[in-house]
Amino acid sequence: MDNARRHRTTWPVRAAASAAGVALLVGGCGAGGDKAAGPGPSASGRSAAPSASGAASTAASGGGATTPTPTPFTADPARVPRSKPQADALARAVVLQPQDWRSGFRAQRPAASAPGTVAVLDEECRWQRRPLPSSVLASSSRYSELPGAGGKGTVKVTSSVTVHTTVEAADQQLATTLEEALRCREQQVRTDERISGLASVASPYGQGGNTYADDSVVEIGSYLTGNSAQPYHWNVARLGSVTVAVSVMGATGYKDDELTNFASLALSKMLSRIESGLGGKN
Repeated sequence: MDNARRHRTTWPVRAAASAAGVALLVGGCGAGGDKAAGPGPSASGRSAAPSASGAASTAASGGGATTPTPTPFTADPARVPRSKPQADALARAVVLQPQDWRSGFRAQRPAASAPGTVAVLDEECRWQRRPLPSSVLASSSRYSELPGAGGKGTVKVTSSVTVHTTVEAADQQLATTLEEALRCREQQVRTDERISGLASVASPYGQGGNTYADDSVVEIGSYLTGNSAQPYHWNVARLGSVTVAVSVMGATGYKDDELTNFASLALSKMLSRIESGLGGKN
């Protein structure tokens, strides 16, 4: 079975299992949320903690490790972006448009992040857009929503793609994500939007049912607007030097498994697009 088909048919099950694992962490530790300001692994530029997977990334970055890190995907080196224009083209091809989520979705306002910027969690736990650090070639976030109807509220979603200069830089981004989660248990997304009560679980390739990405992180928590609290899901994954993320902010009338499916199917689609764009084979 090819990778793209395997992602589409098994991701919802894996994501649900990961979400169950996250639930076990609630009350035990905090975790980072994303980021309507530009969801995706944070690019703080600070030195990252050990990788989210705990696996050595030096082999992928030329550091001389003796045991190669297992991977579900090998890119064609000739197609891996080396310049900002190449990275921009890949990011545009991978990030999701409103119709990619499902029929009925439309663009939010704003519909996309500012070019040449990436999401950064500042020292006051607020998500901001900042210029790309030297370790990032391109980053793109798009914001969509499913308007409320039939007694249901409006579901807000974000898709994000970040193309890094090296595999090691991408790996460090997921580590930074977990590090910042501990630093900021509550995070400001926009003036009237917050993420709180977060818990997360990291699953490197080959663990926790992860056979689809080099590394992944699933987070759940609460999305707060005024006095309203709804479920919040954030899924992040890495293939080589590219990281992708989706966030889903729940609404009245939606069950948790519906939100999980939105997130898992969206991430699956972006992972398949990376494979197509980079032209690698298992």
